[in-house]
Amino acid sequence: MPILTIESTCDETAAAVVDSDDKVLGQCVAKQDELHRHFRGVVPEVAARAHLERILPVIDTAMNQADVAGADLEAIAVADRPGLAGSLLVGLVAAKTLAVAWQKPLVTINHLHAHLYACQLAVDRPVYPCVGMIVSGGHTSLYQCDSSLDLTYLGGTIDDAAGEAFDKVAAMLSLGFPGGPAVSKLAASGNPKAHAYPRSMIRDDGFDFSFSGLKTAVRYSIVGPGQQDFSQLDLSDDQKADVCASFEAAVVDVLVTKAAKAIRHCQADRLIVGGGVAANGVFRSQLQDAADREGFDLVIAPADLCTDNAVMGAIAWQKIRRGEFASLDVDIQPGLQRGF
Repeated sequence: MPILTIESTCDETAAAVVDSDDKVLGQCVAKQDELHRHFRGVVPEVAARAHLERILPVIDTAMNQADVAGADLEAIAVADRPGLAGSLLVGLVAAKTLAVAWQKPLVTINHLHAHLYACQLAVDRPVYPCVGMIVSGGHTSLYQCDSSLDLTYLGGTIDDAAGEAFDKVAAMLSLGFPGGPAVSKLAASGNPKAHAYPRSMIRDDGFDFSFSGLKTAVRYSIVGPGQQDFSQLDLSDDQKADVCASFEAAVVDVLVTKAAKAIRHCQADRLIVGGGVAANGVFRSQLQDAADREGFDLVIAPADLCTDNAVMGAIAWQKIRRGEFASLDVDIQPGLQRGF
């Protein structure tokens, strides 16, 4: 029997019905971009309220597409970590309620591990063991992955994640929200060498990341030190394109360098990459160049599975096979995840 998976960690409300062969029988994603665009970023309370309104219709849509009822399900799976507290609570309460109502076991999944599992859904061969890299709005992390559930944390962001930096630069340049796609689109026509932006921690022995200094360097280059007001910013489209291209080049350079170093450190022959920033074309291209140059296999999640979705919740099947079910008193674990 299939499982129902629920995703509500940030600002996407999603549900999917997936069978034991990872075949998607039904899925639905409700986005909130319009609700947060005015604020140029995700507002946690607004996101939580939107989840409350959408969670049941989204689940109903996925179930109807799959043509299944509650009695037809093997289990209910939901992401309980990491993410925004209010958003996570909506998904977890919905999953618990359905588990009780339909008398089905509950499975909790790690949102970040699920992002990596999206790579497994993209190919018909095993991707584990490997090095796993997650690059998203909240996290930039590297793992040594012995299996989809057995991961050793290598390092991650100590301040801003790569995706957050993209959004902040977009906000500085008034490019709209979400910022990542807007920055990448404009960067395509810019000069990546126009600005010598820093590559923080790129030569460090460890695997941590820092993009806060890069974000500050971008701010200084467009308004000067000590200035906070971007409303009077007077840059041409060409100048903005150069800023975006130089910023994107700096981020990608750090990500690719660290990923290749992790491959060598772990003596691995495969890198898998998930998360919203994994949809970035320049990043994907330069990762592939590194893979070709250094001789490792590269699997990147499909673009439609890079952003938050419930299909990647198919990782719950791995926990079901291990008999790892959650009790009904399980709680959320919000916030930035480091070390597990």
